[in-house]
Amino acid sequence: MITTELSNIGNIIQTQREFFQTGKTKEVTFRIEQLKNLKQAIIEHEQSIVEALQADLRKPEVETYLTEISVIKDIDYAIKHLQNWTKPQKAAVSWDFFSYSARIYPEPLGVVLIIGPWNYPFNLIISPLIGAIAAGNCAIIKPSEIASHTSDIIAKIIAKNFDPAYLAVIEGGVEASQKLLAEKFDHIFFTGGTAVGKIIMAAAAKYLTPVTLELGGKSPCIVDTDINLEHTVRRITWGKFINAGQTCIAPDYLLVNKTIKKDLIDGLEKSLKEFYGENPVNSPDYARIISQKHFDRLVSFLKDGEVIIGGENQPSERYIAPTLIDNVSLEDSVMQEEIFGPILPIIEYTDIAEAIALINSRPKPLALYLFSQDKNLQKQVLQETSSGGVCINDTVMQVGVSSLPFGGVGDSGIGNYHGKASFDTFSHKKSVLQNSFWLDLKWRYAPYQGKLPLIKKLLG
Repeated sequence: MITTELSNIGNIIQTQREFFQTGKTKEVTFRIEQLKNLKQAIIEHEQSIVEALQADLRKPEVETYLTEISVIKDIDYAIKHLQNWTKPQKAAVSWDFFSYSARIYPEPLGVVLIIGPWNYPFNLIISPLIGAIAAGNCAIIKPSEIASHTSDIIAKIIAKNFDPAYLAVIEGGVEASQKLLAEKFDHIFFTGGTAVGKIIMAAAAKYLTPVTLELGGKSPCIVDTDINLEHTVRRITWGKFINAGQTCIAPDYLLVNKTIKKDLIDGLEKSLKEFYGENPVNSPDYARIISQKHFDRLVSFLKDGEVIIGGENQPSERYIAPTLIDNVSLEDSVMQEEIFGPILPIIEYTDIAEAIALINSRPKPLALYLFSQDKNLQKQVLQETSSGGVCINDTVMQVGVSSLPFGGVGDSGIGNYHGKASFDTFSHKKSVLQNSFWLDLKWRYAPYQGKLPLIKKLLG
């Protein structure tokens, strides 16, 4: 494992500040070159990345390519659009500023800190890093120590391909995070849980450092009657149980129209068997829980409600079967916090107003899912709920569209990224107003006597 001495953190940050001051990272050609280097490094280490994620999460190789290595698409997108993103944008001026021109210049922030999570430990480090590079910053990268094998391969890739004066990885646990947060950065990007997000924000406040917090929450999934049942159950099954449910935008609980509930449950059971067989423990396509701590937390949820499908678990393998729970109470522990695992509570409703009221009684979620072909119902849910994002008639796929900003609202996060939004997150938009010398009206200059009627007219 490549580990940078924690006592050296301050020196690394200072070295990056000095490199940033050279202006090298502001060159668009340099940024594109570094993005290409990153892409090539990922391609060269594909097998090592697959093996690391297998060791950390027993993540199937197909899932690794779909949800981790696919971050290469984001690099291609940034390279394609970077020339346009970096161009000054002309801003309109009103008639009373007729001799002026206005532009907005995107400029890099400086040295940024990126702290990643353990559930998608490669993608959720590299994705914000793409934005930091594209925007022209230097970066300190802190992968999750819980996904230690992936942290190790990230450290090796960065150390091998980039000067630490530009990009550096700091590995370690809580002590490493604490030492990093004691330093001043120009931006902190954190992906993880709400509780730690509050710690990050408190630490950032000391230096008035701006933050992007990609958190989570209990993302609801509404299932109406006007659906294609076969497509619906497959899409819910995939979105919930990919990575063994350890996805920040996985459907956390189902809100199902009472008249379709039985058919939906039957369909989900059939879909689970198609995906993972009669015994998912033997499936090569089903991941494992990241740690014993998280396993124990999830197992405690199994006592809530009535387990109607699944529930089997093996501590030695950190395996929990894909599980559906019926008859849960809103006061049950499984409904009090983000599940972040392969357990799906089912709550029935008779009127959409009930489902909306339940969602609105809770903190705003990172994602909201609605399965319905009813345009009026879609409009109602969109207008009457608030969430980081919405996906209609599918799950999780919204995260793969580079043109859509991704982020939370309220407890589910602050700020967003992906595509142009990543570039904007790691940039400062500098406003520039320029006047000409061809005319100089004197109405704003002293002495002011007799000028008030004209000023009132201009302001009117």
